[in-house]
Amino acid sequence: MPDHIHLTINGKGVTVPANTLVAVAIAQAGVTRFRRSVTGQPRGPVCGMGTCMECRVTINGQAHSRSCQILCAQDMDIKTDE
Repeated sequence: MPDHIHLTINGKGVTVPANTLVAVAIAQAGVTRFRRSVTGQPRGPVCGMGTCMECRVTINGQAHSRSCQILCAQDMDIKTDE
C-alpha cells in the first residue's frame, strides 16, 4: 500500500497520507463548504459518523457520498459545492 494518495478536490491536485478520510482531505485542502442546504446555507461535517448527512460531496461522479465515511483512493475525483 502506498504511503500517500493523489486525488483531485474541486479540480486541484492534492496529496494525502494513505487511510485519510475524504472529509479530512477536503478540510486539509482548505475547503470549508462541502455542500449547500436547501435554503442555500453553507454546510460541512457535523457528526463525523455519517448520521447528519452534512458532509455529502460528489466522488467520481457519485453524488451524495458521505465524505466522513469514505477513505481516499488513488486518483479519486472529489467535488464540493464550493
